[in-house]
Amino acid sequence: MSFLNLEGKKVLIFGIANRKSVAFHIAKQLQAAGADLICSVFNEDQSKVINKFFPEAPVYICDVSDEEKMKEQAKEIGEAHGLIYGIVHSIAFANFSEGLKPFHETLKRDFLQAFDISCFSFISIAGLYKQYMDPNGAMLTISISTTKMAAPSYGYMAPIKAALDSSVAFLAKSLSEDTKIRVNAVGASLLKTSASAGIPGYVEPYLYAEKVIPRKEALKTEEVANVGAFLMSPAASGINAQTVVVDAGMSINFFDSAVVSQAVK
Repeated sequence: MSFLNLEGKKVLIFGIANRKSVAFHIAKQLQAAGADLICSVFNEDQSKVINKFFPEAPVYICDVSDEEKMKEQAKEIGEAHGLIYGIVHSIAFANFSEGLKPFHETLKRDFLQAFDISCFSFISIAGLYKQYMDPNGAMLTISISTTKMAAPSYGYMAPIKAALDSSVAFLAKSLSEDTKIRVNAVGASLLKTSASAGIPGYVEPYLYAEKVIPRKEALKTEEVANVGAFLMSPAASGINAQTVVVDAGMSINFFDSAVVSQAVK
């Protein structure tokens, strides 16, 4: 038995988009630890990624904003695969339909769509799959390192991630009524992913973060995945209802002397 003790445990992963995604790297770590993967993706192109890199993993296609499809998929997966040990939720979407606006000009339709896909889907998944889960299992979602930093380039997604963090606590509490299912999040700082590449004005903050991180080296997606795989495992049995920040120390070094010196010149 390995330290993570994931051998033979079934883990359902939502959100593997491509090789750069956090979910992809978590899947690689879980697979290496002996877990049996089941994947749910948004479209056919993403299913090809699963077929190529995780050929033994069953893959299902579903739009998480479609409640009826979600119910159908949960029933199909639950009946086909039996007891599921864990669920990884790595889904986020933001549609800046009229471009990036000041926060107070956020469009209601964009905000609610992003909330539905990025936050409510996690709550919905918990409700739909609880009956198919190991009562000692684990759920994980992907958040951000801080929702208090008002970075204009991140727009309305930070308040949505704040809701996601709160949902982690509320799900952990509600699931504890008759199970021991743990619910946690990984709060990652700036990463080089395909999703982040679509955020307007993201590059400059990413480069700035690299200078502020004590080691002067950007956070790697694999580092976030390592923590995610640990939180999914029985080895993390004492961690519940938490957003575990993975930022390579960035949050303690905003007053780095070299960065301050350059800023005030």
